[in-house]
Amino acid sequence: MTDFTLDPRLAADSVFIADGPLSQVRLIDDTRFPWLVLVPRVNGASEWLELDGGQQRLLLAEINQAGQLIRSQPGVQKLNIGALGNIVRQLHIHLVGRHDGDAAWPGPVWGNGHMIRHAPAALAEEVERWRQRLA
Repeated sequence: MTDFTLDPRLAADSVFIADGPLSQVRLIDDTRFPWLVLVPRVNGASEWLELDGGQQRLLLAEINQAGQLIRSQPGVQKLNIGALGNIVRQLHIHLVGRHDGDAAWPGPVWGNGHMIRHAPAALAEEVERWRQRLA
């Protein structure tokens, strides 16, 4: 895990919040949704099955923690969890809070509309809020 390199596409769309036991926790910079992504710091892993059993258990615990945080956000009615990677070939898990009538409801958030990024000061405040929730 020491030589971890984040895919530039993930870096461009997200902001670092914290390091978990296995993964970077990142906030997707899109004001439309409470949206975290977990990126295991395992170079070369593009699929869940490429993690060993201990890594899978750590990632599952991180998914549970992040999922509970997303579900506790105001207005969240549904938690979407997805391990995609058709374009970015680095294992990463999306956790997105959804509600009836959100910007993409009931369809997927990926590829639906355009990201609405935070203003710089608002992004810094949002990142700090997530850091406090994870502490």
